[in-house]
Amino acid sequence: MKSKKEPCKILIVDDHKLFRNGLKMLLENMEGYTVVSEASTGIEFLNLIDILQIDIVLLDISMPEMSGLDAAPIALSKYPDLKIIVLSMYGDEEYYHKMSQVGVKGFLLKDSDIDEVQQALNTVANGGTYFSQDLLMNIVSNLKASNNNENLNIDISEREKEILGLICRGFSNIEIGDKLFISRRTVEKHRANLLEKTGCNNTASLVMWGIKNRMVEV
Repeated sequence: MKSKKEPCKILIVDDHKLFRNGLKMLLENMEGYTVVSEASTGIEFLNLIDILQIDIVLLDISMPEMSGLDAAPIALSKYPDLKIIVLSMYGDEEYYHKMSQVGVKGFLLKDSDIDEVQQALNTVANGGTYFSQDLLMNIVSNLKASNNNENLNIDISEREKEILGLICRGFSNIEIGDKLFISRRTVEKHRANLLEKTGCNNTASLVMWGIKNRMVEV
């Protein structure tokens, strides 16, 4: 996370002004972050990131003119270092895999409390990936009745399953190393092997893969 002298610059993108105002008021009292602008459509969002320096975007999925689902890939293709946290409602799970594949860094329920919002911001600002635990549980619940499984021909070791489970719970490489009594470099190697074996291109999509294929319990 950035220092007090240089707070993370946040853009709030949501088509409901009341929600934007409420979220902005909460963030104004949060040390290390500052809201520099707001947008109500995906088009406004794309225009703003061309003229403003933005670190983190809090992005609604459903908006008029252009949805967050359509805007996120465009934004990340132009600015790969942009950190996007999707603001989601229950029932949006069908979009998560696509959003994670394009490089979205976090998924947060719109009714999350301020502590979880701060946790998500801190995690993403420090280079991690954040999934709301409630969202993960809902995804798992929706998958229980499904027989889809993509991991039959992928050889995942017991150690890799263990590390994948900790990744899905949001632990960093250092924290995983401490828990398993291995070095951070070893964790990084296992993470890289998991990405290669599963064909995932980032941690968020790896988390989705692990849950979808019932490789982890959350």
